[in-house]
Amino acid sequence: MKAVIMAGGEGTRLRPLTCGIPKPMVPILNKPVIEYTIKLLKKYNFDKIAITTCYLSNFIIDYLGDGSKFGISIDYYIEETPLGTGGSVLNTGDFIDQTILVISGDVLTDIDLSKAIEFHKNKNSKATLILKRATNPLEYGIVITNSEGKIERFLEKPSWGEVFSDTINTGIYILEKDVFNYYKKGDSFDFSKDLFPRLLKDNVPMYGYITDEYWNDIGDINSYKQTHFDILNGKVKVDLDLPMVKEGIYIGEGTVIKDDVIINPPVYIGKNCIINSKAKLDSFTIIGDNCKIEENASIKKSIIWNNTSIGQSTQARSTIICNKVIIKNNVNLFEDSVVGTESTIESFCTINPSIKIWPFKKIKESSIVNNNLVWGTKVSKTLFGNRNISGDINIDITPEYASVLGSAYANIVNKSKPVVVSCDDSNTSKAIKNSILSGLLSSGIRIIDIEDVTLPIARNAVMFYNASGGIHTYSDINSKNKVYIEFINEKGGNIDRSTEKKLEHLYHRQDFERCNSDSIKDVIKIYNYSSYYINTILSLLKNIPKIKNNSPKILLSSESELSLSIVHKILTEIGCKVFIDYSLRKGLDKESLDILSKKVANEGFFLGILINFNGESLKLIDNKGNIIDNEKYILLTELILAKTGKCKKFIVPYTATKQIEEIAKNYSLEVIRTKSNISNLLNEILKDNDLIYQYLLNFDASAASALIIDFVIDNNITLYELVNEIPRFYTKHREIVCDISERGKIIRQLIEQNKDKNIELFEGLKINTEKGWVIIIPDNEKPTFNIYSEGYSEEFAEEISFDIYNKILNLINNS
Repeated sequence: MKAVIMAGGEGTRLRPLTCGIPKPMVPILNKPVIEYTIKLLKKYNFDKIAITTCYLSNFIIDYLGDGSKFGISIDYYIEETPLGTGGSVLNTGDFIDQTILVISGDVLTDIDLSKAIEFHKNKNSKATLILKRATNPLEYGIVITNSEGKIERFLEKPSWGEVFSDTINTGIYILEKDVFNYYKKGDSFDFSKDLFPRLLKDNVPMYGYITDEYWNDIGDINSYKQTHFDILNGKVKVDLDLPMVKEGIYIGEGTVIKDDVIINPPVYIGKNCIINSKAKLDSFTIIGDNCKIEENASIKKSIIWNNTSIGQSTQARSTIICNKVIIKNNVNLFEDSVVGTESTIESFCTINPSIKIWPFKKIKESSIVNNNLVWGTKVSKTLFGNRNISGDINIDITPEYASVLGSAYANIVNKSKPVVVSCDDSNTSKAIKNSILSGLLSSGIRIIDIEDVTLPIARNAVMFYNASGGIHTYSDINSKNKVYIEFINEKGGNIDRSTEKKLEHLYHRQDFERCNSDSIKDVIKIYNYSSYYINTILSLLKNIPKIKNNSPKILLSSESELSLSIVHKILTEIGCKVFIDYSLRKGLDKESLDILSKKVANEGFFLGILINFNGESLKLIDNKGNIIDNEKYILLTELILAKTGKCKKFIVPYTATKQIEEIAKNYSLEVIRTKSNISNLLNEILKDNDLIYQYLLNFDASAASALIIDFVIDNNITLYELVNEIPRFYTKHREIVCDISERGKIIRQLIEQNKDKNIELFEGLKINTEKGWVIIIPDNEKPTFNIYSEGYSEEFAEEISFDIYNKILNLINNS
C-alpha cells in the first residue's frame, strides 16, 4: 500500500515553537514528530509515501530528503494555496492509483496499522476512519458507529451541546481511490466537512475502526508536553534512539555529567551535553543535543531543545526552551512558560507562569516578565461560556486582557464599517469598555461609543449604524465583581461558535495587525442614543391613544437602575401609571417574586413587569398574581404573534415544549426549532426581517413590555385571560454534576443503551418515549448535564426526568 502524509500545518496554537518551523518538524525527544510517522509507516511495510506540504516546505524536504535514509521512497506535493485536507491528498494526482492510507504528520501514535487495514478489507469498506475514545472531544470530529462498525453520524469540532459521543476521528483514513470521484485535482475540500458527509448521504460503505492504542495530536503546548511525558512513562511504543544507562535515564553519546548531579528519572539527555556540579534534573526533564546546564541549576518537567545554555542557580519548572537560547544565572522560569529560539534572558529575571516569549528577544537583567513578548497565549482555557465572556474584574478580566480582546475582535470584523461599543452604568463595565476601546483603536477600527445603555439598545445601535459588529460590557447586580463581555455580529445577534473560535485563536496567538498613528481614528461619541431607541419602540405601537384612555396601572421592578429608567420612560410616554418597586435591587429570588406577585394581585395592578439586569429578558405577573415563567412566556409570545399575524413562522429552542406546535396548527404558523444557545436562536430570528417582532418580544424587555400592553389593551382582555388560552404542558429541568472528561463517554453510553428507541441527535441526546421525551445536553460552562423533559402528564414528566437522572448517575458511579 501507499500512504499520504498531510504536513501542511502552520501550528498556530503551538507558537512560539512553530515561529520558524512547520508543525510536523517540532521535535519530540529531539526528533521531528513527522519522523515518528515515517518510521511507523515503514514498520507496516509502506514503502511509497507522498507528503503534502504548504507552510515552510523546505524544512521538511531538506530533513527527509527522498526517504532513502529511512528505506522508503518519498514524493512531495507542495500547495501554492491551501486546498483543505481532502484537496491536498487529491493534489497528489496519479499517486492515488490504489488503496491508500492518509495520516497527519503532526500526531504521535503507535496504532497497529495492519489490524486497521485488515478491518477495512474484511468490511469491504470504501473509507475507514481510525477512531479513538477521548475525554474532551471538542477539538476533534466526533463519530458514532453501529455494532458492525458502520459509521452512522459524525460532526466536526462540536460544542458541548452537540457532543453525542466520546469517539473521535484521529485523522487517519484508509481510502479506496474511487471515493475521490466526487472531486477533481485542484479542488479545495475537507474530508470531514465535505467528502465524508457525501459518502454518508450516498450510503457508500464507510466504517470506523476503534483503537485503544496511543494517539495524540500535537495541537497545543499542553499536548506537546504531555506527549513527551507519555513516552517516558512507557505509554507509547516508539523506539528511543538513546541508550538507557539506568532505569528511566537515557543519555546520549558524548554527554558529560558531573558526579554530584542529582537525576530523578525519567530523564532524557541528548548528545554532547555538559551537566555541571550540583545541578538537579528532576523527573520528566528532556534535554536536547549540545546543551550546557551550569552549577546548581534545577530543572523539572521541562523540555529543552538543542544548543541551549542554562545558567547557574536557574530554576525551570514545566517550561519549554527552544533552540539556541541563552539563559543566564539565577533566572526563574515558571509553569507553562515558553522561550522562543535564539532568545537571551539575562540574570535574575523571572518569567511568570504561562508567559510566551517569541524568538530573538532579549530580556534585560532583573526583569519580571508579566506579559507575552511579542505574541502568544496567556490562558489556555476556552474564553467563551454559554453565550459570552465573563469573569471577575482584575482577576479573570483585567484591562490588559480586555485590550487584547478588542484587538483580536478588530481583526475578524469588516474594517470598512464601524464597531459599536457600549456598557451599562457601572464603573466596572466602563473600565473594561475603555480597555476594549483602546484595543480596537490600535487596530485602526472606527468606533461609535454609545455610552451607558442596555444590551438590547446596543444591538439596536449595531443595526442602525450598519456596523460590522459591537461589544457590550455589563456587570452582575448580584455579584458586584463579575463582568460580562458580549460580542455582537453585524445583524445584532451574538457571534456564532465559528466566530468565537476565530476570536479565541487570535487572542491566544496575538499575531494580529496593529496600525500606525496616522490610521488611529477618532472615537464618535453618541451621548443620547437611548432617546432614538425609545422613539423607535414608540413608533411600533398602534394603540397609544387607547392605552392613555385606559391608563393601566403597572408595577415595574428590575435589578438594574438603567433598565428601570428606560422601561419607565416608555411606559409613562404611552400613558401607563407606573409604580416602581426597588426590592429586586437585592436580587431576583423566590421570596422577592412572591412579595411582588401578591402586591400585583392585592393592589389592583394591570400587570407586573420584572426586568433582568441586562435589559434582555423579563418576567410578567398577571392581574391575578400569577408569575409567567420562561417556558410559558415563549408560548405567550407565540400566541400574540399568531393572533396579530405579524409572523408566518416562529423560531424556538430545541428544548421547548411540544405545545408550541399545537398553537401553530391553529394559526397556520410554521415552527422552526434551533439549538437552544442564544447565538443560534438570535441569529435564526434576525436573518429574517419579518421576525423583528419575535426578536423584540423575546430579547428586548423594554420593547416587549410596551408591545404586550399594546396588544392586551387593543384586544380588551387581561393578561390572565390571554395566558389561559395557552394549552397546558408538563416540563421539567434538572442538572446533574459530571466531570467534563466523562461527558462524551456518558452520552455515547446513553446512545448505546437506547439504540432501539426513537432518539435524535440534533442537540445533545433526545429520547422519545410513549410517555414524552427527554433531552440531555452537556453545559458549555459548568461540569454538568442539563436534563429537559416533557410528559403527557406531570407524573410522566417527572418519571422520565428522574429515570434518566438515575441512569446518568449510575454511569458516572460505574465510571
